[in-house]
Amino acid sequence: MSLTHTLQTGEHEIIVITDGGAEFNHELFPGTDAAHIDNLLASANTKTIKTNFNAFIVKSPNRTLLVDAGPRDLMGADCGKLPDGLTEAGIHPDDITHLMLTHLHPDHIAGAVTPENSAVFKNATVLINEDELAFWSRPTAFDEQMMEDWRQLAQAVMSAYGEQVQTFAGDADLGSGVSAISLPGHTPGHCGFRVDDGNASFVMATDIVHAPVLQLADPEIGIVFDIDAEQARQTRKKTLAMIASDQLIFSGGHMVEPKLATLSAAGTGYSLESI
Repeated sequence: MSLTHTLQTGEHEIIVITDGGAEFNHELFPGTDAAHIDNLLASANTKTIKTNFNAFIVKSPNRTLLVDAGPRDLMGADCGKLPDGLTEAGIHPDDITHLMLTHLHPDHIAGAVTPENSAVFKNATVLINEDELAFWSRPTAFDEQMMEDWRQLAQAVMSAYGEQVQTFAGDADLGSGVSAISLPGHTPGHCGFRVDDGNASFVMATDIVHAPVLQLADPEIGIVFDIDAEQARQTRKKTLAMIASDQLIFSGGHMVEPKLATLSAAGTGYSLESI
C-alpha cells in the first residue's frame, strides 16, 4: 500500500507521508462520556478509534520542506515508515533543505534524529515556533515523568541540529509561499502551515484533530495530550470553521482517510469530502 498522497497546488507539490498508525482508547478523551464515543463510532460504522502519524513534504522550485518527522520507533512496530515514504516520493534525506516542526511532541520529532540522537536531515534548516522552543527548553525537569521524557527528547533534537535551528513567531511567512498558522492550546507554540498559490490554498492543521472519527463529528471533544484543553478546543472549533467556510483543502498530522479533503458542515460538526 502506498505511503504517499500528492497534491499539486500551483508550483508547489504537497506530499502527505504516512509514518504509521495506531488505535486510541476511550480513556484518552477526558470529559467525554464513553457512550457518546460509542455512538459516534457506530454512526461512522466502526468500532475503533484510528489515528495516523503523518509528515508532509512541500516541494517548490527552490527548496524541499519537510514538515514533522514522525515517531520513528517510539509508537510501535507499525510506525517509523518515514524513510520508506521519502524513498517512495523520490526524496533522499540530504535533499531536505528545511524541516518545520509544528510542535515538539515525540510523534512529530523522533524521526528527525537517529536512536543515537544524530541529525537525520543533515542539510536542513530547522524552523520552530519560539514559544514552543521556550516551553520545552526549560532548565528544570517537569514533575510528570512523561512530560520530562518528552522534554529530554525535544532538547536532544534541538541539540542535534544546533545552529541550524531558527525560530519564528505567530503566523510567520516561512518563505516560498508557505506560512505558519498559530494553533495554540495543544502545546503553547503548536502551529500548522498553509500554502497559497494562485487560486488554490492548502491548510495542514496539525493536531487540532487526533481522532477524526470523533473530533470532526464533535469538535468539543479534546484529548488528554492537550496542554491547555480549553484553548485547544477553541482553536479546533475556530480553525475547522475557517477551513469549511473558505472551502480550503485540508489535512492534519493524524488524518486517516481521506488524507486530503475539504470539510462540510454536518450538524454541530463536519464531514470530510475527498478531493
